[in-house]
Amino acid sequence: MRYVIIGAGAVGGVMGGRLAGAGHEVVLVARGAHFEALRDSGLRLRVPEGELTHRLPVVDGPSALGELRPDDVLVLAVKTQDSAAALQTWGPVPVAGGETAAERLPLICAQNGVESQRLALRVFRRVYGVCVWLPSTYVEPGVVSAAGSPLTGILHLGRHPHGTDETARRIAADLEKSHFEAPVVADVARWQYAKLLSNLGNALEAVTGPVDSEEAAALFRRVWAEGAAVLDAAGIPYASAEEQRAVRGDKVTLVPLDGAPRGGGSSWQSLTRGTGTIEADYLNGEIALLGRLHGVPTPLNDLLQRLANTFARERLAPGAMPVGELVRLAEEAAVQVSGEDEAGLFG
Repeated sequence: MRYVIIGAGAVGGVMGGRLAGAGHEVVLVARGAHFEALRDSGLRLRVPEGELTHRLPVVDGPSALGELRPDDVLVLAVKTQDSAAALQTWGPVPVAGGETAAERLPLICAQNGVESQRLALRVFRRVYGVCVWLPSTYVEPGVVSAAGSPLTGILHLGRHPHGTDETARRIAADLEKSHFEAPVVADVARWQYAKLLSNLGNALEAVTGPVDSEEAAALFRRVWAEGAAVLDAAGIPYASAEEQRAVRGDKVTLVPLDGAPRGGGSSWQSLTRGTGTIEADYLNGEIALLGRLHGVPTPLNDLLQRLANTFARERLAPGAMPVGELVRLAEEAAVQVSGEDEAGLFG
């Protein structure tokens, strides 16, 4: 199989580099300065064993590849806000022997949140979800890093909306040879929703900086609890913290990397790069959506969604808001929702 990595940034670049390092065919898809650096100097992957350089085919769109191959696997690793455009670009691409990518090829959604798979299933017949436990960083154009050891990451994989098949098992086998653990599970969404709850802190980190104070940690616990209450009300199962710890163990331990300091998560990195967009609509915004559908107030996730979008739109530096100020805004938001509830009951 040949892996076409659509969005060779932090997650996609690391997956592509590790797959290539294990001898698998890989094509990277990137844009702008990152595309130019990958084309001119190769993919530089900084990992605990050192910096590895992979000279791989790199394109900025499907036209440079021509017809896709029947053994291609498309790996969607863009941020969710960029998924719709990527799906519309790659879905109609012809495959040698007939039909299109959307009709014939498997599409792997290696992304945070749960929305991309739903978007993908509108276009592609064969969609697979991945729960991405892969600490990685876009360092600079052409350079990505992953500090996990002894494994680079754990990637639960399954069909969307549920089930497994031989394609999933073959992909998992390739990943297992490439410094990943890749359990094939029939209920991949259960793992993704558990990861979604953890990712609710991405916006908090992006807005106020590392969640390393008791004040910030207490606020995250409230944000997480709000998300869990929404999932419970919606009847959506998610893996427990104990189950996640049992699976992870000490398999992905972060180690210091020379020249590649671990900054923050995906949202923090979006603000650092000044991309102008952020994935909060599909993390905290997913909880806000479900809360509205099922009658559960979500003032803290609403607030973080709004603030993260403002930071991205105005290209503010990550961590610019003191955590105390965010706590004050959170208290005001909670009081406002409480007042609205009372007005609805007694007004």
